[in-house]
Amino acid sequence: MKEFVLIFRLKDISDFRPTPEQMQERMYWLTEIASQGKLVDKGNTVLPFAGSAKIIHSDKEVTDGVYAENKEFVSGYVVVKAETIDEAVETAKANPIFHQAGGSIEVREVLKRD
Repeated sequence: MKEFVLIFRLKDISDFRPTPEQMQERMYWLTEIASQGKLVDKGNTVLPFAGSAKIIHSDKEVTDGVYAENKEFVSGYVVVKAETIDEAVETAKANPIFHQAGGSIEVREVLKRD
């Protein structure tokens, strides 16, 4: 099986705080993936607020991030196993928070180096 990272993005920073019920639904979603033996890393939440990030540019200049003018904010990630990217997409589609809060989930295959 291949590994895929599901990168969660929100359109509005106010969508960042899910309700306790939404968090419980997300935990159920993760439990379902784990019960299938397809959860590699339950991931983490990434703070999308100004002052919670730094950006290092190619000239090694460091600036503050996250920028308010960004169209979407990365809010977290999960790593799953799947046979194909289409299977990983179906797993991502079942995430309840993004059905309620909007945003998007980017699915990328992880390049594993032996």
